[in-house]
Amino acid sequence: MDDVLRIRDLHKKFGRRRRVVHANAGIDLTVAAGQVLGLLGHNGAGKSTLVNQVVGLLRPDAGQIVLDGVDAVAHPEQARRLTSVQAQANVPITGLTPRTAIELVGRIRGGDTAQVRTRTSHLIDALELGEWANTQSEKVSGGVARLTAFAMAAVVPGRLVVLDEPTNDVDPVRRRLLWREIRALADDGAAVLLVTHNVREAERVVDRLVVLDNGTVLADDTPAALTQSRSGTLTLEVDMLPSVDTVPMLRLAWPEGLVVTDRGQGRATAAVPADQAAAVVAWASETLAAGRIERYALTPASLEDVYIELVGSQTTNEEIAA
Repeated sequence: MDDVLRIRDLHKKFGRRRRVVHANAGIDLTVAAGQVLGLLGHNGAGKSTLVNQVVGLLRPDAGQIVLDGVDAVAHPEQARRLTSVQAQANVPITGLTPRTAIELVGRIRGGDTAQVRTRTSHLIDALELGEWANTQSEKVSGGVARLTAFAMAAVVPGRLVVLDEPTNDVDPVRRRLLWREIRALADDGAAVLLVTHNVREAERVVDRLVVLDNGTVLADDTPAALTQSRSGTLTLEVDMLPSVDTVPMLRLAWPEGLVVTDRGQGRATAAVPADQAAAVVAWASETLAAGRIERYALTPASLEDVYIELVGSQTTNEEIAA
């Protein structure tokens, strides 16, 4: 595949003397045409710094960024023309309707008037925004504004499409529609760099996953390859009673051999060897019937499990699952 974005040995630090923070410390990655690359990492891992350098808002201290053959460090203005961006914060479109805002961006990006109108109508229909398409932006919800921002980035997509937390504030039904349109961008030939915390949903559309931690790449591979190491392991999720830690008789006696990998906010997650699945289900069913837990689920290992394993306890459940 044609590499649209190629980053080599990228370095960026902030501060001075003893308070230097290495936001990016030798990052290498590529995004090819027709590919969705998921960029994951806890807050402060270096994701936003990386994206800001790609689109020319920050200059690297060292390293190379090549975007569709253009040296993005030397020619950031050319790189920006090749890139469509949905920023983490919604674009202010006060005084405009979603339809007008989407069409306006399409025209600014050089799209033919008729084609832009057709593409705008497609996105509005695909994301089920018709009810609000002609409503002043001040009167629409945060979720509608978020979907409008995505459509503004997708109406005339660049060779590289950067989406920073595109599902924030979007309801579950329209999140599914949004993921479908993100996949369609890549299928139509764009390279998509997707910054997200929603590991479970992103798993459906990403071709490759890069995990950042403290400015370095911890993993870069396909979802299948990343989960392969846990193919013989299942994941047990347990919703605990609010009083489970304060009332001694309600404290859980976990089955022998179970490894609790994450705990907090009333939920515990444990790794379960596949050959112990039947015994663990029996224990969980009995514990549920006894009223000592509220819910349990036993599922195959997922990207979320791999992600937690890689970044450790620095990441909370709220940061990895919407």
